[in-house]
Amino acid sequence: MYSDLIKKITSHLERVSKELQASPPDLYIERFNIALGQYMGALQSIVPLFIYMNKFYIETKLNRDLKDDLIKLFTEHVAEKHIYSLMPLLLEAQSTPFQVTPSTMANIVKGLYTLRPEWVQMAPTLFSKFIPNILPPAVESELSEYAAQDQKLQRELIQNGFTRQVGFL
Repeated sequence: MYSDLIKKITSHLERVSKELQASPPDLYIERFNIALGQYMGALQSIVPLFIYMNKFYIETKLNRDLKDDLIKLFTEHVAEKHIYSLMPLLLEAQSTPFQVTPSTMANIVKGLYTLRPEWVQMAPTLFSKFIPNILPPAVESELSEYAAQDQKLQRELIQNGFTRQVGFL
């Protein structure tokens, strides 16, 4: 039963991966987010359905956990195949405010971190915007550099049509 479940889910994930591969760049991020969200949501139903098999076969005989195995399947059959296409699109979307909704960016970045924490090294600044304590702590000697980065960000936002509003409600 375990091998049948793994084969069925692997087949589904390969189909999902092919569909993502055929996605145009302007829809790629959103479709990856949907695939990731649907899969993680499905795990919330699949794992409890197979709790008996997990407890008495997977954990005892294989010394693994069903949820971990299923997350690994998504990582291998979808995320690993798309990470090098997805990451440049995420970085580009990050540089243009609201090109992708903040919730979509957060879901994907947190999901990628859950799947493979070492992917942080590909874009540490991007991950640090959604996951606390990813970057090393601030150092007093670099405060002027931090201030320059903030000023640059503010200039970019103003150039993109965002205005500073000072006032109280």
